[in-house]
Amino acid sequence: MLTAPQFSPDALNSVLERIADATSIARREASAVRLLAVSKLQPTALIRGAAAAGQREFGENYAQEGVAKIHELAGLGLTWHFIGQLQSNKTRDVAEHFDWVHTVDRARIAERLNAQRPAHAAPLQVLLQVRLEDEPGKGGVEPGNLPALAALVTRLPRLQLRGLMCMPPPAARPETQQKPFRRLRELRDALNAAGHVLDTLSMGMSDDLEAAVLEGATIVRIGTALFGPRPPQGHTTT
Repeated sequence: MLTAPQFSPDALNSVLERIADATSIARREASAVRLLAVSKLQPTALIRGAAAAGQREFGENYAQEGVAKIHELAGLGLTWHFIGQLQSNKTRDVAEHFDWVHTVDRARIAERLNAQRPAHAAPLQVLLQVRLEDEPGKGGVEPGNLPALAALVTRLPRLQLRGLMCMPPPAARPETQQKPFRRLRELRDALNAAGHVLDTLSMGMSDDLEAAVLEGATIVRIGTALFGPRPPQGHTTT
């Protein structure tokens, strides 16, 4: 009989310490950076363990998997973020079940989320994913098209535009890691100067969270450092 995997509170504490150290270096309050636990492909036993250790926000990449977990863990009062590439045929699941979406990158997706968000629910918290480099297969709005998309989302009543998100390519050197994060912050600041009120930068993962925090990240998306390697796709368990 297989035993359910166990979450290690030490892993959570280690990540929180890294965030605290990075915010101290950046002369920011540790509370200014929220930890988003990326639970894609992870069994619900590990999510329950993380929640019991104090983690409240979780990110999922696949709509069907995420909705199933949201239903199974509904009694825990967790906040759920959709952080995967969003297809038009999956917008209803996301609009009806998630609290945040980090990957809006075109008008059609925003308009569908707005139309499908239940009237009884709070507005869906939205981040615009920005494509900072030419990476085939990766989503994101081009920086030049960002102001128009931000203006459109702001007009949609069932969405609340909160900020920007990016997924830069891996880099080993801290100074290289910081460059795209600095660019995203500059784009956010330009939108605010134009009249928006955006407070969120979703950037930084297990290998580069320190660089992201130094450049102003308010949400870091951490998976491997919390849960260890992901199981093969299709092998999640409860």
